[in-house]
This record gives sequence, structure tokens and C-alpha cells, in this order.
Amino acid sequence: MEHINDIHCYQSKYTDSKPECDICNKFEHNLESLQEDFKKHLHAVTAKTVNSHLSRLYSPTKEPALVFFRHGVPLLFNGEPDENEIYGFFEKNQSPAVKELTDKIFEHITQAATGATTGDWFVMFYGASCVECQRLHAVWEGVGATLRGRINVARIDANLAGVVTAKRFQIIKLPSFLFFRLGKVYRYELPKSDIKSFVTFAQDWYKNSRSETVPLLASPFDELVDWSVVTIKEIVAYTLHILAEYPWIWQIGVAGFGLVALTALIALVKAGKSKPKVKNTKKEKKSK
Repeated sequence: MEHINDIHCYQSKYTDSKPECDICNKFEHNLESLQEDFKKHLHAVTAKTVNSHLSRLYSPTKEPALVFFRHGVPLLFNGEPDENEIYGFFEKNQSPAVKELTDKIFEHITQAATGATTGDWFVMFYGASCVECQRLHAVWEGVGATLRGRINVARIDANLAGVVTAKRFQIIKLPSFLFFRLGKVYRYELPKSDIKSFVTFAQDWYKNSRSETVPLLASPFDELVDWSVVTIKEIVAYTLHILAEYPWIWQIGVAGFGLVALTALIALVKAGKSKPKVKNTKKEKKSK
């Protein structure tokens, strides 16, 4: 699959294929039959590549891969090489299916803690520098397109605009996938990362995983306490690191402290010896 940047069109669609592949030939034949419909109704052009390295980027587990680019957003097709199924899928998903969330709108949009009126949510926590996350963007769009109208599918950058939300749900690895339903959260921990597995989990399989109560939003005071704890830990860790790297610092510190203590002790001893004796003037007056 190659994205041709100099083609001026609203949408571009490409398919990855390999030689001597029956299903690849079926996809190719159907795409050729649909070319005019794509141009006329979807403003899309088609292209085919063989043994393209981009197949691993947009479809890590599936080849051939049929991907639909809309405003640069890739959507992986997960159906059969049937003309009606291909055209119908892309026609229904001319706009992106995955919503982009941030810390500011996460709770308002998902209502995860209350499980209220916005429905169920399947959220991917990703990072811009995460290679595996990038490889799953087209797959995740395919999940969103398949579940469109039934389950909300979204993603959130755990390192930037969603760092507070990622901390709230204790996200420790990327990508991570959480399914929110009726005030509960279910973690997707299956080994497969294909559209079918994700969709099956969101529709029914989540019942087989452990549910957790969605944690409430932290108050400003809680955030201040957390920040203070983290800051103190970082200061202590940095101090220990400096002392380990430069042991002469603490040696000088100990020696300096000892010198100050010794000087103070000597000063106290001298002050005690030089203290003048007080005369008993009352006794002297009586004797007179």
C-alpha cells in the first residue's frame, strides 16, 4: 500500500497484495470493477502494490490488506473479497470512526465513572513514539467502523493530552485497551491484536475478564498531594544518585559536620573554664 500525495482527491484507497495469491486476485478483480464507483461516489482512486513494507504498518497480522485513507486516516477492511461488502463498508465509513479524547473531555464525553447516557466505550491508550501503537491505528479504525452505532471507540495519547487519564487508570504499557461499561472497566489482555478479536471482546468476551470499578476523578487537593509525593521521591532519588556518582560530596559533608561539632565542643569547654566566680557578698557583710 502506497499513499500517493500528489493525487488531488478527497480520499485515496489502496490494497496490498502478493504474487500467486488467490484471495489477492479476488480483491484486485473487485477493486477494478469498483473503480468508477469509487471515483464517482467516494472521490477515491485505487492502487496496488506487491510485497510492500507498508502492509506491516497498516495490517500487522493480515495480508492482503485493503486500506481506505480518509484525510490521511487509514481504515483497515476486515471483510470478504465481495464487491457489495467492500463498497458498502467504505461507503458507510467515509468519516473516521474513532474519536480522539483528552484529559479535559474524557469524563464529560465517556461518563465512565457514572456509566450514564453515552453508552459503552472501548478506548485505546497510545503514544506518539510507540511503534506498535502506530501499527494498530488502521486496525483500531477498523474496530470503530465495525462497531459504529453500537459501541463508542476512541483513543487517547497517554503521554501528552491524556497523561492524567492514563495515570488515573494505571496504564503502565502501551498500547493498552480498556472497555468501559456501566461504571465498570475491563482490561483487554488477550494476545491477539486483530479487528475480530477486539470486536468480539467488546461485544461479549469482556464478561470473562475481571471487572474493576471506575476510579473517580482526583480532586485538586489529591493532585497536589500526589504531586508533592512524586516531587519528594524524585528529589530523594536524585540526591542518592548524585551521592553515588560523587562519593566525595558526602565525605566532605560528613567531615565538615564533624569539624563544626568538634569546634562547638571545644568552644563550650573553654567557655566553662573561663567563667568568673561569683563572690558571696552577703556573707562578707555579715562577718563585718
